[in-house]
Amino acid sequence: MAHVITEPCIGTKDTACVEVCPVDCIHPTKKESSYGTHQQLYIDPDTCIDCGLCVDECPVQAIFPQDDVPVEWRKYIQINVDHFKK
Repeated sequence: MAHVITEPCIGTKDTACVEVCPVDCIHPTKKESSYGTHQQLYIDPDTCIDCGLCVDECPVQAIFPQDDVPVEWRKYIQINVDHFKK
């Protein structure tokens, strides 16, 4: 089960979660040219190992295990998936 970045990340894009991810599954990073064109960060569900390190690092509490995403933010599960299908 992957983790999912949800609505509170929009406009914040704090990259503390990127720094602690052991498998580099959170994008775009500040080093990527697409960083400025996205409103939020995304977790690649195919790469995420469900370690949970990113959850505690997020200052706006935007990251949840997929099964625990609040109902009002469930659409972000697909939004994260779709980001990596491009």
